[in-house]
Amino acid sequence: MTRALRTALAAAFMMAGAPVAPAGALTPPVVDAARLPAAASPAPPGPTTQLAPCAVPVGGVARGVDLAALVRYSRGAGQRIAVIDTGVNRDPRLTHLDAGGDYVSTGDGTQDCDGHGTAVAGIIADIAPAAALLAIRQSTVKFGAAGDPAGSGYGDVDTMARAVRTAADAGATVINISAVACAAGPLHDAALGAALAYAVDVRNAAVVTAAGNAGGCPPQDSAGGELSWAQATVAVSPAWYDDYVLTVGSLDDAGRPSAFTQPGPWVDVAAPGENMVPGAPDGVPVSGTSYAAPVVSGVVALLRAHSPGLTARQVMERIRASANGAAGRRSALVGFGALDPVAALAGSGPTGPAPAASVALPRANRTRGMAVAGAAVCVAVTALALGVLTLTARSRRQQ
Repeated sequence: MTRALRTALAAAFMMAGAPVAPAGALTPPVVDAARLPAAASPAPPGPTTQLAPCAVPVGGVARGVDLAALVRYSRGAGQRIAVIDTGVNRDPRLTHLDAGGDYVSTGDGTQDCDGHGTAVAGIIADIAPAAALLAIRQSTVKFGAAGDPAGSGYGDVDTMARAVRTAADAGATVINISAVACAAGPLHDAALGAALAYAVDVRNAAVVTAAGNAGGCPPQDSAGGELSWAQATVAVSPAWYDDYVLTVGSLDDAGRPSAFTQPGPWVDVAAPGENMVPGAPDGVPVSGTSYAAPVVSGVVALLRAHSPGLTARQVMERIRASANGAAGRRSALVGFGALDPVAALAGSGPTGPAPAASVALPRANRTRGMAVAGAAVCVAVTALALGVLTLTARSRRQQ
């Protein structure tokens, strides 16, 4: 089976040979520690070949975040943020970029043919400029398996699992994953679940992942923002490993849930995700949950630097608990509310009044009233255009 990586609004994959669950059959996946990938040097599982010319990467910009308000608390010094993505090109803006390895070709992770990972890294660097970035190339639409000229990309949940282990073993304190695998019914991604648990509970790394984009995944009705596990019919990974990741939905410029954000009972918070790459090569600003996730990753790095005594789990819980506007209720679109970076940092920081929340609160009636009508949009676009990468899942016997 081709290890294809498809773009956000391309048709979502369905696992060959995997059973499709009936509606309402999803249950939280159980982690099997025995499925943890062995420690190994990063490399693609098999020979690959380049399918198309490389794009010109452009760094993303952290819009909708009051960066000046965050400086009084932290700049992220001492933190290492792994960007598991399409690679990250070296750029003057990315002054602390380390090579983390390549699961696509023979590079070291600092080659980005797609432009996606470099955009993600730029957003993180805006928020946590003193943090180090660890570039791991795990997925692409520009390469494919050798001997498969019809291939449309490379990278799957197994290479994602290996990349997570590599990042954790390399000392990443934050791991950003702006790619998803999704299917109608359970996913066969046990190795990824084991790697996430290892990263969080053994290596003390906080993991942040995108919620996915409607159109890139099968449609999932959130019934006005409400969605339980019993009602969910579409699994999204890594997001559905709810105990081990912070899953991030997207907000528009007015602080409302983006029409494209994929709902799920595992969504934790939402952050700005629209028009985050204003200088894209075609001149069209880029949006997607891929670009909301690094906003949260940057803030997580600030919090870890500001409050080094907190564990990864405590940091992730602080982000949830300080979210703006959920009042304890969890929405399938925005989770516990909009990310509030200052509230998260001030919870263990200086006494006295904190600056105003730097991300707008989704209006309650819109948050609860927005079913995922945007899921009906199904347009094939480039890898950046609605930024989240959709991976294929392993089929056959993988569990």
